Amino acid sequence: MQTASPLIELLGDKLLSKAVDGAGASSVSTADALKDKKAIGLYFSAHWCPPCRGFTPKLAEFYTADLKAKGLEIVFVSSDKSETEFASYFGEQPWLALPFEDRARKAALSKKYKVQGIPTFVVIDAQTGETITTDGREAVMEDPKGAQFPWKPPSFWDALGDEFLSGTDGETVGLEALEGKTIGLYFSAHWCPPCRGFTPDLIEAYKKYLKDKNLEIIFVSSDRDQKSFLEYYGEMPWLAIPNGDKRKGMLSKRFGVQGIPSFVLVDGKTGETITTNARGNVSSDPEGKEFPWFPKALVNMTTDGPEGINEELSLCVMLEGCDEKTTAQAQAVLEKIAEASKAAKEDTLFFFAPAVGQITGRIRELTNLGKPTDKPVMALLDIPDDGGYYVSPATEITEETVSGFLAAYKAKALERKQLG
Repeated sequence: MQTASPLIELLGDKLLSKAVDGAGASSVSTADALKDKKAIGLYFSAHWCPPCRGFTPKLAEFYTADLKAKGLEIVFVSSDKSETEFASYFGEQPWLALPFEDRARKAALSKKYKVQGIPTFVVIDAQTGETITTDGREAVMEDPKGAQFPWKPPSFWDALGDEFLSGTDGETVGLEALEGKTIGLYFSAHWCPPCRGFTPDLIEAYKKYLKDKNLEIIFVSSDRDQKSFLEYYGEMPWLAIPNGDKRKGMLSKRFGVQGIPSFVLVDGKTGETITTNARGNVSSDPEGKEFPWFPKALVNMTTDGPEGINEELSLCVMLEGCDEKTTAQAQAVLEKIAEASKAAKEDTLFFFAPAVGQITGRIRELTNLGKPTDKPVMALLDIPDDGGYYVSPATEITEETVSGFLAAYKAKALERKQLG
């Protein structure tokens, strides 16, 4: 039995194509429409969105002049409020579109690519369906003629470079200083009060135990001038990328750094990311017993927070009012299932709450779970699905109840509720 291509699984059998004269639209085979293309741009946009209305004519100009000839095809994924608005807006566009009535596929695509706002332009490989970049809008604006098409982001090693400052006197070292080590990238700046508060803690941890654990830190500065950079870096006992170096932007983009301070750990042998949230680990593991802080399959949201809960499907097991035996049994069950899910590379996060905290209170409030009792409560939060959530009727945490709850979600057999 022949399996469907990745693009057909992603976009369906049929897309909409413009007529040759630009009037109207007709259904076309996805396979035929995307044949021989190098990359596909998924354009999440809507007629009612002013930034979209500004970007669409530019994208159409670049597509028509150069990008189509280079092997780019674009598929419009509409967030319009009606088919009439969709038809009017698509009439201005020279590419393909996902049928407006296929709202379920539109929602799935938005969720898959974590579309938080529009316009968003995601570029994927036309053969494999693998993501090339989710920041295609910026790529197109920086390279409208497609000289760097299909805009594959630089590898970690390309972004990192091969020369680093080793002190404020201008002395430099090469990649040999990182050989066989865990690499810590410390995004920080002199002008940032939280950075000024965290840096002494990181210095203390580095001198006390992190350096001995074969970690080398590289300061990636957001300082506004050389004087501030040198003054701030002068306090630090590790390496640095020169202030104003273009590598700062490439590394920030690669690791999705939205604010500072941010502390990222990378495996120096493979270049694979270990964690983008090592800042919290410095505080929660003051002796580095769990270093290099690989993300846990099961996370205690009371002590470690709910990182990723806004981006991924998350199972939250609320145990704040349960006795120690019930909590321990539930944790053991969840550990086993979470580890299996992680090994299978499933996009589900697992959290448990053994005690009352600010985060647990907020989750109970948003999901109308009520106050803690002596019975566990399981909830699946699907925030990427426009704030959806599901509650299990089970009052015990066993392999059967947890696996059954997850299976029912996958089978779309649960009642969807809306976070409020």
